[in-house]
Amino acid sequence: MKIAQLETSLPVAGAEPKAGESGFGSAITDAIAKVDGLQVEADQEATKVARGDGNLHELSLSLEKADVAMRVAVKVRNKLVDAYNEVMRMSV
Repeated sequence: MKIAQLETSLPVAGAEPKAGESGFGSAITDAIAKVDGLQVEADQEATKVARGDGNLHELSLSLEKADVAMRVAVKVRNKLVDAYNEVMRMSV
């Protein structure tokens, strides 16, 4: 493969993904939106139980789902920050 062909096939930093492709930023945004949706769902279940309309079993399930999702999101964030710091420590 020639250098010119290689340069055109490599992604450029900051470039937008092509149509049909999803980038890293959109994947993170989607994951955060899902975690937020679970948090909102748990809040709605808690409101239903407080009014006397809800089910404690459903509330505990939605709270646990939201808790697990938040813990995973925090761990992923910590790993990303660690990876970023590692890259920044590299000498060029």
